[in-house]
Amino acid sequence: MTGPPDGRDELDSQSLGDFLGQLAARMAAPGAGATAAVEAALSASLVAMVGRFSTDEEHAELVGEVVTAADAQRDRCLTAAADDEAAFSAVAAAMKLPHGTAAEQETRRARLSEAQLAATRPPLAVLGSAAELVALAARVLPVANPNLVSDVAAATAAARAAATTARLSVEANLGGIDDEAAVAELRSAVAGVEDLIRQADEIEVAVREQMSR
Repeated sequence: MTGPPDGRDELDSQSLGDFLGQLAARMAAPGAGATAAVEAALSASLVAMVGRFSTDEEHAELVGEVVTAADAQRDRCLTAAADDEAAFSAVAAAMKLPHGTAAEQETRRARLSEAQLAATRPPLAVLGSAAELVALAARVLPVANPNLVSDVAAATAAARAAATTARLSVEANLGGIDDEAAVAELRSAVAGVEDLIRQADEIEVAVREQMSR
């Protein structure tokens, strides 16, 4: 098995099988943060696909905007996946620092705090993407190809999974961050996930009602 991809270019060229193999392996990365980013990228792909199959000229401008935005979010999410792998590798490296003396312990603690704060940035980006993708799904649903409305709900389900996974990735780092103000900001940021879950659930309910008619 090859090692983890070094950045976005390597991630782009990696097969799904290789990514899943690395995810299952005893390796520092990829982990939950990269998983959240891939979940969001799947959501973005589904939204874009629905848009491309929704060809009613009356709604062409709206659909075009949704497709363009979804494609951009997919790109951002893949970048976040690569960034997360690098960030978590830095956390793992900091954990391995010597800590036999008081000075070493202090150095290790400071490095871990810095690395864990940096490790919250990719999942925070995923949270932003997930929220945008739920909003895009809500926009495209009323004009979506009727044969693909289930894919709209699938997109919101993937975005919801991305958001809840990203929230866990942020929360997992909070205990090691010394900056109390930064911790407070991070807690505030992840609090919005509950609203995203509610919105995603509402879209799923609307889709299931539409399919039952």
